[in-house]
Amino acid sequence: MVSEKVRVHNPSGLHLRPAGILCKEAMKYKSLITFQYNGGSANAKSVLSVLGACVKCGDEITIFCEGADEEEALRNLVTVINNGLGE
Repeated sequence: MVSEKVRVHNPSGLHLRPAGILCKEAMKYKSLITFQYNGGSANAKSVLSVLGACVKCGDEITIFCEGADEEEALRNLVTVINNGLGE
């Protein structure tokens, strides 16, 4: 299992559009992909789970990837988040 902390820079946080982009990216991988925020955990492959985390602009999340392609998944998810998730 690999993990990394990343800060969300989207002005509106992880609202519907960026949550969808995050999920779409996470679903490309076989690994189990979750993130922790504010004491809770969310499945990065579920839009409802991501939205339920209520992540706001400037919040820091820790992404966890576990599986055959965990290194690639983590690297690409961190890049997508750092690039603003389409915003």
